[in-house]
Amino acid sequence: MGDFAGSSFDSELLTEKGSGIYGIVGAAIVALLIPVLLSMMVARKKKVKQRGVPVEVGGEPGYAIRNAQIPELVEVPWKGASTMAALFEQSCKSHPQDRFLGKRKLLGKDFVTASDGRKFEKLHLGDYEWQTYGEVFDRACSFASGLVNFGHNVDTRAAILAETCVEWFIAFQGCFRQSITVVTIYSSLGEDALIHSLNETQVTTLICDSKQLKKLSAVSSSLKTIKNVIYFENDGSEKDSGVSGGISNWTVSSFSEVEKLGKRSPVDPSLPSQNGVAVIMYTSGSTGLPKGVMITHGNIVATAAAIKTLIPNPGRSDVYLAYLPLAHVLELAAESIMLCAGCAIGYGSTLTMTDTSSKIKKGTKGDVSVLKPTLMAAVPAIFDRVREGVVKKVEEKGGLTKNLFNIGYKRRLAAVEGSWFGAWGLERMLWDAIVFKSVRAVLGGRIRFMICGGAPLSADSQRFINICMGAPIGQAYGLTETCAGSTFSEWDDPSVGRVGPPVPCCYIKLVSWDEGGYKTSDKPMPRGEIVVGGFNVTAGYFNNPGKTSEVYKVDERGMCWFYTGDIGQVYPDGCLEIIDRKKDIVKLQHGEYISLGKVEAALISSDYVDNIMIHADPFHNYCVALVVPSHKALEKWAHEASIKYEDLSELCNKAEAVNEVQQALSKVAKAAKLDKFEIPAKIKLMPEPWTPEAGLVTAALKIKREQLKAKFKDDLQMLYQ
Repeated sequence: MGDFAGSSFDSELLTEKGSGIYGIVGAAIVALLIPVLLSMMVARKKKVKQRGVPVEVGGEPGYAIRNAQIPELVEVPWKGASTMAALFEQSCKSHPQDRFLGKRKLLGKDFVTASDGRKFEKLHLGDYEWQTYGEVFDRACSFASGLVNFGHNVDTRAAILAETCVEWFIAFQGCFRQSITVVTIYSSLGEDALIHSLNETQVTTLICDSKQLKKLSAVSSSLKTIKNVIYFENDGSEKDSGVSGGISNWTVSSFSEVEKLGKRSPVDPSLPSQNGVAVIMYTSGSTGLPKGVMITHGNIVATAAAIKTLIPNPGRSDVYLAYLPLAHVLELAAESIMLCAGCAIGYGSTLTMTDTSSKIKKGTKGDVSVLKPTLMAAVPAIFDRVREGVVKKVEEKGGLTKNLFNIGYKRRLAAVEGSWFGAWGLERMLWDAIVFKSVRAVLGGRIRFMICGGAPLSADSQRFINICMGAPIGQAYGLTETCAGSTFSEWDDPSVGRVGPPVPCCYIKLVSWDEGGYKTSDKPMPRGEIVVGGFNVTAGYFNNPGKTSEVYKVDERGMCWFYTGDIGQVYPDGCLEIIDRKKDIVKLQHGEYISLGKVEAALISSDYVDNIMIHADPFHNYCVALVVPSHKALEKWAHEASIKYEDLSELCNKAEAVNEVQQALSKVAKAAKLDKFEIPAKIKLMPEPWTPEAGLVTAALKIKREQLKAKFKDDLQMLYQ
């Protein structure tokens, strides 16, 4: 209907006044106009919007593009906001009475005992309690003063080791009021990586949630520079009784005590510079010990300012759901964008997100049901789970519900993919009311835009979420080294599988990789290694000049370029698609090159697959795979096939189950047009999920290839016997 809504039909021709000669004339005019309007619509559909355009830049020769809408690179959201401290202060003073940070009130806890004797915590949560921009600014100032009074030396670094919450954000901003560099560490990081991160950066003050205190106590003898510990109270509870002894030589205080200390004795702020290092962010890393990426204030501000221009009208009426780790650059960038736009941020968690989440007490609503967010960010694994849950519900209901869903989905799919008849507003409203309204309630019912990053999102999942949630997905491509955002798919781009044009704060360049056969001269689209240059490119790796010099290059114009190792191709409209990764390419025995990441991205779309790792031994001419199956899908098949088993481990070892999953993978592989040698010849089903806590996937749920290869070395060897 959108194309017709602006058409100015003469209303009199469609009323009783149009009877007789007027009616005949009117009918004739309408009859003549309709084909014209339809042809105009088709012409509009065919017109391709230019989203990225070629640009002349310095550095290594290649094919470079910039955002088509904004010719000059964006550095700040407005004049004067060149650091995170300035952005925070100015935004808080612009919206002093608007709600800013919210968290749910804990009403009670219960423990449920499972059949195997294990106890599970269930939470009874109330409504969101909000603090305004003005109140949050005052708390951050108090915490900053409290840090100094507590004994933190402002010339040393502080670290935050905690799950995402209101206090994390306030501590973060408080540190910047005193120009303190913050080291961010995943709460799920293993002991060795934790010790390495804290010792390498010589952190003197550690800010954490109370449940981390036991972990710290266990490794305290290995931490060389820690002097102070500040913990977030868990809704007023005292610090864990297990902290005495191991950390008795540290000064320990609660977050609220430090705030009160600062409120009683204010300290003048010492604000940072644009090029000052705001964050040393330790990646969870897919290999070895994590690297600390030095992110400047200018990097974060430029990313927030640039991506804000690509989200449709973000502002004070928007509510953002925050639940991803703030130690991950995706969530840090997303919350910085919300701050920049004056939005409200409500905190939740993956364990309390929906009404059926594992930590939600029966009868208590999940975070999305209470918050009803309009904006959210997610990694692909979250979207895949939402899709799996919706499909499961539809299958369970069956009958008329299933038929209506399938018809509605096909009609909406036709609309999104360009069939003009499916775009009529009345039909869309009908299907929304009959089918998709209840589906959208899964995420609160008000989502209007979503950000996806951290890993590639499959085309099928992207399209499914687009249709069922009725909201576009801004699929981001970037790395910690580029402060999250390098490209971002635009809200009005109906395509899937691409990651959009460059964000307005940087350039994207493709550099030929002859060894892999990717060249910028390739037709019909230039291909090559993706190189990013601009205001979002970070300052390098902390205390690692050798690794920094390998992937960061400064050109003759003074611009720094980061070599990502990813392979991309650029479409004629200036949008980027990720097609390969240099490090994931293995040469097989007969000379064929196989891209492990590309194959994994294709096969993970199978209904049977929860996670997958492709492995290729260069001394053989085929690849194999470790597959974590979807428990629900595999058990459903076993029930329908009358396969008897005691537990999932037994089912995963049954030849029938292995054969069923392997056949399904072959079908998906053929549909994705993979070559024969790219289809795993043998697979092993793994009953236990791969989790960040086990060190097998990152916090963004990307597989850690080397760790998986080491843990399942014997299984991989067996597959090649």
